[in-house]
Amino acid sequence: MKASDIRRGHVIMVDGQPCRVMDFQHRTPGNLRAFVQVRLRNLTSGNTFDTRLSATEFVDDARLDTKELQVLYRDGNGVHVMDANNYEQYSLDEELTGELGQWLEPGMNFQAEWLNGRPIAIQLPAVAELEVVETAPIMKTATKTASTKPAKLSNGVTIQVPEFIGEGERVRVNPREGVYLERAK
Repeated sequence: MKASDIRRGHVIMVDGQPCRVMDFQHRTPGNLRAFVQVRLRNLTSGNTFDTRLSATEFVDDARLDTKELQVLYRDGNGVHVMDANNYEQYSLDEELTGELGQWLEPGMNFQAEWLNGRPIAIQLPAVAELEVVETAPIMKTATKTASTKPAKLSNGVTIQVPEFIGEGERVRVNPREGVYLERAK
């Protein structure tokens, strides 16, 4: 594909390494030829770097496979998952899951991107339903203000929730951004 067709989220090959496009800007300075300024993250090493490509230059896009995985359990070796289609089991290490790994709990389904037979990235679902296990008591004036308080969820993650949420309640959160969405019904 042409460099001018690059968009955020694409995975391209740079010097034989798969890199995800984090940000891009198409620029056309007055008396120069157009170019694309791209911020990339190397998916094998995790390094982030910037590069400049001519707008007419061709780049190789990486052919990724997407698999639907389900979390089985977590131990010292990482997160153990199962392919939802053929029931093969894999172990994902902390390096791959990164900060998203704290949201992976048994029974959760998520997407994983594979390149050349190994996982390179995960994408969590947009909504997860979890229980609040620890938070400050409910305040009587909770409905009058839009203030928040910290709450520890059943998976160990602490997020900000409205004052009217109490311990034992189930809440819906966006695990991709780590934010409260609403009370679970």
